[in-house]
Amino acid sequence: MIPNSLSIAELGDLIKSTLENELSPTYWVIGEIADFRQAPQGHAYFELVEKQGNQVLAKIRCNCWQFTYRAIASRFESLTGSGIKNGMKVLAQVQVTFHSVYGLSLNIKDIDASFSLGERARIRQETIDRLTREGLIRLNASQPYPPVIQKIAIISSPTAAGYGDFLNHLDHNPNGFKIYHKLFPSLMQGNGAAQSLIQALEAIESEKLNLGLEAIIIIRGGGAQLDLDCFDDYNLAVKIALATLPVLTGIGHERDETVADLVAHTRLKTPTAVADFLLAGFRIFEENLGLTLTRLDRLTRSTIQFANSQLDQINHRIKGSIQNRLNLENERIASKKSRILTAFHGQIQSNQIQIEAKEKEIKKGLELFLKQENKNLEVIEKSLSQLNPISLLKRGYTRTEIGGKPIHLSKPKKGDTIQTITSNQKISSTITDIETKES
Repeated sequence: MIPNSLSIAELGDLIKSTLENELSPTYWVIGEIADFRQAPQGHAYFELVEKQGNQVLAKIRCNCWQFTYRAIASRFESLTGSGIKNGMKVLAQVQVTFHSVYGLSLNIKDIDASFSLGERARIRQETIDRLTREGLIRLNASQPYPPVIQKIAIISSPTAAGYGDFLNHLDHNPNGFKIYHKLFPSLMQGNGAAQSLIQALEAIESEKLNLGLEAIIIIRGGGAQLDLDCFDDYNLAVKIALATLPVLTGIGHERDETVADLVAHTRLKTPTAVADFLLAGFRIFEENLGLTLTRLDRLTRSTIQFANSQLDQINHRIKGSIQNRLNLENERIASKKSRILTAFHGQIQSNQIQIEAKEKEIKKGLELFLKQENKNLEVIEKSLSQLNPISLLKRGYTRTEIGGKPIHLSKPKKGDTIQTITSNQKISSTITDIETKES
């Protein structure tokens, strides 16, 4: 062999002995768990990572043997309500070990569960402080909230018990209130849950107008405290705060309030509590409507009574005014009537005098007219009497006829019998000759 050279095994032994001699038996270190897995035998293997932003500064393999891990995991879950998993920042008691084949690793002796809770609280508070500075902490609470919500978007896992309880409570309410709902599925815990929730919120924003949505409901069943870490995510909180619909949360925890609860419009403890809150809006609206109708009825009755009273007063005043006006008009009519009658009687008397004068004048004229007409009639009568055929016959004239017609109206011929009429005789003759004279 070359002098002063070592084999790989010898170097490994040297490193191992040096570490054992120079390092303390154990150290408390802080790191983030990554690549966590549990072997069938019960051993746990993972990495502890130190990051600065998204850059990994250091990482080292860790193992936790079966019995140690069982005790640590039981105690950790009892205190935090959650098992050990990826993404957790932990304070671990470790023993530095070196194996010639597997290299450097940390043997986990203990994990301080209280540190994980405290670290979670610190990060949560930093998120709250940042949201407050940015004016987002109560932004969604300013969104208008209708008194009755009838169309909702639900963000939940379709297999979650809390989702089923919510729908059962909502759809089978004893009052028969109807609320349209659409599920936007999402992871509700574990890695990727925060991003999945954000994607569901974005999907709702794109469909809200077409569906006529009025509110967003985020619900899940109960779970461990650390299972709620996704609801403390800053980016999720921003998305909830900027939502254009009011967001109601019911993530199934009685005591713990997440950052999502703080930025939401309304925080409720459980999914069924959210359902009760929505249904209460219907009941309150019905009660308020009933009270409004009652007040309206009372106001209407009161208004009608007041109007009737006013009408009675107006009617009384009108009647008095009308009666006074009637009396005044009657007096004016009576006065005019008296003046008219006086004038009429005067006119009648004047007309009567004129009529009597005209009557005398007419009578006098008529008498003169009748005397003159009598004279005229006597003259006519005398003239007519002179023209009377009998008078003519008495004066020596005769009348000749043929067949009862005047001879000048007939066409006499020889042999015809003619009658000659005198004042006291009727003489028949036979025509023996006719001599025609020219006129």
